Amino acid sequence: MRYAFYLLLLAAVTGTFVSCNQGDTDEQQFKTATVSHNHLEAQPDDTMKYEVEKTEEEWREILTSKEYRILRKRGTELPYLNEYYDNKKEGVYYCGACGKPLFTSETKFESGTGWPSFWQSISSSSVGKKKDEGLFTTRTEVVCSRCGSHLGHVFEDGPDPTGLRYCLNSAALDFKEHNLEDIDPDTLSILEK
Repeated sequence: MRYAFYLLLLAAVTGTFVSCNQGDTDEQQFKTATVSHNHLEAQPDDTMKYEVEKTEEEWREILTSKEYRILRKRGTELPYLNEYYDNKKEGVYYCGACGKPLFTSETKFESGTGWPSFWQSISSSSVGKKKDEGLFTTRTEVVCSRCGSHLGHVFEDGPDPTGLRYCLNSAALDFKEHNLEDIDPDTLSILEK
């Protein structure tokens, strides 16, 4: 029975890895950090300076253990067993570490991966991208442009008009309901933790 459980767990993890890597190729060229919506470029090392910089101890004090593992240690949560993959409410998704507005429900779509997915960020400067060579493949990691926290990955297999799929961890996000007709994304304030 124990062997069957471990075999099932291994299959789930393998399926998770494959579904979140759809459409990614090793031929992507990574040059410099950018926050562009229409093409993917990233940098191999995190040499960017962020507005919010804290020690690891300070991050541990303000984040839950799950948030810390995902946002600061680049972890991943299980598909379908997370808070926002099926959220249909209208509103704004914020960085779970620093409260920066990142995405809106207007660009959220059902990707079939079990993670919240978006085809565009709230503004061209809300997220950054970095080269990620973990798990035997090269992907493009998505980070908060204000604090550098890990959000998930972006792939070039999303819907029109961008063709992008930002595949994010729910634990890396906070959500606040908003009437999107009444807000200007450029004037949204930081969500306090």
